[in-house]
Amino acid sequence: MVDWSGGNDRGPRPVKDAIWACIGTAGIAGEPIYLRNRQLAEDWLVDTLTTLQDAGHRVLVGFDLCFAYPTGFATQLVGSEDTLALWDWFEARVQDDPKANNRFDLAGEINAMFPGTGPFWFNGLPRDIAHLPRKGLDRTSDHGLAEKRAADVAIPGSFSPWQLAGAGAVGGQVIMGLPVLARLRHRFGKALSVWPFQPPEAQIVLAETYFSLLPDLVTADPEPIRDAAQVSVYARAFSALPATDMATLMAVDATAEGWVLGAGQAALLRKALISNPPLLKNDCFAMPQGAYWTPVAEAQNHLRDRLTCVMPAEDVALKNAAGRFLAKDVHATRAHPPAPNAAVDGYGFAGPAPEGIVRLPLVDGRSAAGAPYHGHVPAGHAIRILTGANLPQGVDTVVLQEDVSANGTEVNFHGPLKKGANARDAGEDMVQGQTILTQGRKITPGDLGMMAAVGVRSVSVFKTLRVGVLSTGDELREAGEAATDGEIFDANRPMLCALAAGWGYQVVDLGRAPDDRDTLRMILDDATHKCDVILTSGGASAGDEDHMSALLEGTGSLALWRIAMKPGRPLALGLWNDTPVFGLPGNPVAAMVCALVFAAPALSVMAGGTWTEPARYMLPAGFTKSKKEGRREYLRARLENGQVTIFASEGSGRVSGLSWATGLVELDDPAQKVGFGDPVAYIPFSSFE
Repeated sequence: MVDWSGGNDRGPRPVKDAIWACIGTAGIAGEPIYLRNRQLAEDWLVDTLTTLQDAGHRVLVGFDLCFAYPTGFATQLVGSEDTLALWDWFEARVQDDPKANNRFDLAGEINAMFPGTGPFWFNGLPRDIAHLPRKGLDRTSDHGLAEKRAADVAIPGSFSPWQLAGAGAVGGQVIMGLPVLARLRHRFGKALSVWPFQPPEAQIVLAETYFSLLPDLVTADPEPIRDAAQVSVYARAFSALPATDMATLMAVDATAEGWVLGAGQAALLRKALISNPPLLKNDCFAMPQGAYWTPVAEAQNHLRDRLTCVMPAEDVALKNAAGRFLAKDVHATRAHPPAPNAAVDGYGFAGPAPEGIVRLPLVDGRSAAGAPYHGHVPAGHAIRILTGANLPQGVDTVVLQEDVSANGTEVNFHGPLKKGANARDAGEDMVQGQTILTQGRKITPGDLGMMAAVGVRSVSVFKTLRVGVLSTGDELREAGEAATDGEIFDANRPMLCALAAGWGYQVVDLGRAPDDRDTLRMILDDATHKCDVILTSGGASAGDEDHMSALLEGTGSLALWRIAMKPGRPLALGLWNDTPVFGLPGNPVAAMVCALVFAAPALSVMAGGTWTEPARYMLPAGFTKSKKEGRREYLRARLENGQVTIFASEGSGRVSGLSWATGLVELDDPAQKVGFGDPVAYIPFSSFE
């Protein structure tokens, strides 16, 4: 994907409104490439395409560059609507070097070939140019050409190819791009075709595209420069398209004006992106230089900003969607309620009812839920109606049956009663087409009820995250096995497996690994084939037996975080064969706290959800404590008699405190003294998910 530019050399530092390119393969995009001028960009294109051609790859090259002009333009210049001949015409006349080009002068010369003023407009130079209007208000339409092509009209927000300068201008980059396209055609000959003017059957296919078909996904991309984000997003999208969907995009009846690849088919590109989320980058865990003792908030913010979803999407029936993360927004398929209906059992009539005794004759029949009355209730009459039943024509108000006397032919009650009483409007809860749930939401039972109420049968959700759990250390034994005094039973693995399962993920028990790097390497290699993320405990520091950290360091992806928190200082994070690994502390208390504070929200993001902060409740302390400055502390706690009490010992070795507690007290980084009754932040374990 190539984001073109009509401007001059932009300098060595990557900037916006320059030329950016990105290569995507099977839904995975490489790093966006900054090309400071067109000469470097053309050389890069030739070299890259030659390399890919020699390797036998088929290549789609998408340019955000108009390949043609409105009908009639080419005929005036080359004698026919031969777009590719028009490219050669521009190639013979455009003068271009990194510091200057003749696009404005050439546009003026072209305008002189047409009647009236135009078609090109907006002179961006300080000097006047004959036949080139300085602003859009100076142009006329008597040159006989349309302002936009049919493809441009089909895309909301597109700009005219005649506009040479100003906000959103594309005309200048077209003039400066067509000569490059012409030279690429001649350089690669029969190995290259231009869609849609030629069948897309050559090894290299050039196509015009538009990088604003998915603006929300571009905005959400982590690349700080929008142009870089655009080429990255569209390189992933187009390369992820199945062959059938690519054929659908290219199956257009194009005229000499050409067409934009993907115009009107943004849903296919969106589907391809959601089905093939980007891999995490190798530096996704790397903290900024100098962050040695990292505050909890800084570490959390870093993870939140750098992690992305790693799961593809799938459609599932509504009954199977509980606990899954939405991959697409959900819209109401019909209104709820679908028609005006009664909120109570009673009698319906046309309101309002005046003050005093009201007597209304009853019509024959009734309206019940599922069995509506299809006739019209005349003014001054009433009808028997039951809760949930559609209001018949002529009815907008319901009087409660307990407030009436009725004899089968007449109903009497005391007014007044306002119009609309005890009646529900159609769509007062949800209207048809309304977005009722948004992408990233974890579906609850209540969500299922809401979606079912408006007729949603299936939803697009991310596949369930597979979380591998591995314990490391020669000293570990399985509970129930024989163990010496120098050995311990593995408490971390069953605890972490239960946590991950409770968060709704598919747990893969990876067992225990000895303190042997070759064995650990084989276990990790195997785990990456059946896990989307791996949680390990032990070996996460920098000692001689910290083999997990050593192996991750060998991949070049290790981030060894020393968190300013108690308990749980060391965190080893990295990628093993592109699979994220969270190396938690070996101490069970520290492992659980770090899993709650860091792994829980991080796994939510990677599973397709959002970074979720746990609910904190300010409650009176049933304890006293003096805390030093410099680190955040988490105390095992539970509620007793309306107060928060803490476990008798803060020692990380007291595993029984995890069973005793129902949550954590969070004491922030500054120094503080807590007295009896002082408000403290209590976080229930259930808030971490």
